[in-house]
Amino acid sequence: MIEIPRDTASFAESAAPADVVRRQYLASARGDLAQLRATLADDVEWTEMAGFPLAGTYRTPKGVTANVMERLAAVWENWTAHDDTYVVDGENVVVLARYTAVHKATGKPLAVRVAHHFTVRGGRIVRFEQFTDTALVREAMTP
Repeated sequence: MIEIPRDTASFAESAAPADVVRRQYLASARGDLAQLRATLADDVEWTEMAGFPLAGTYRTPKGVTANVMERLAAVWENWTAHDDTYVVDGENVVVLARYTAVHKATGKPLAVRVAHHFTVRGGRIVRFEQFTDTALVREAMTP
């Protein structure tokens, strides 16, 4: 596990893979889609796993935020990915995290563990893959 600086000026400019990923989580938590897009490469490939409600691979920063973050916000109250532990190997960053939210239609809460695999090159995320218990997500969506 590595410590991610959260309040330093150099953090905002850092091209270190873990710092780029951390900025993505912080932007997501604030709902700042412009800052989130700034962490993504123009040719990013963002994969939500099979069985997840948004399953598929999305490309381009705008495509990712429109098809993932904006759609999550439309269906879930306070959707948050809490980044707990980082494992870094060169350009690969694996984050052990958890999702929390409340489904707007059912009112059911969600709390599920997740692993995210990022590939970062040139200070931008070029690839993302999600791993989570999709049954728990669907259960929260089912009346």
